[in-house]
Amino acid sequence: MAGYRQSTRICEGDADRQKELAKIHIGRKELGLDEGTYREMLQNIAGVSSARDLDKPGRLAVLDHMKACGFKQAHRSARASGMHVSAPNDRNVFLCKIEATLAELRLPWSYADGMARRMFKIDRVRWLNPSQLQKLMVGLIYISNRRS
Repeated sequence: MAGYRQSTRICEGDADRQKELAKIHIGRKELGLDEGTYREMLQNIAGVSSARDLDKPGRLAVLDHMKACGFKQAHRSARASGMHVSAPNDRNVFLCKIEATLAELRLPWSYADGMARRMFKIDRVRWLNPSQLQKLMVGLIYISNRRS
């Protein structure tokens, strides 16, 4: 029976669940909650000791509580960074590789925008020329190799 319970948790693992759990963990870091305080908060709000055991109402209650405590989600979407519009063909190869590397590193597009700002004094990855995109891509690959 325990195997069945675990498999239903995996089946429930839709995109919304993953996003909400990620927001909870980001909020924990942003609010500076240590392990004990975090577990106590989960227990008091949702009656569980681990975020993976939260159901949809529990996840939303925890997020609401974190927002009331001062958590502000600062994640920028692809739309906010301008990456939702397809690029010219000469840049598309580099942008696809950059996007894949960011996904592997679990970093938002704003991270790459920040690298572009530091490396080339250009605010958006979108505005880089192919040569600059290649250098940015190499920098991200370097970070990826360093983390693994």
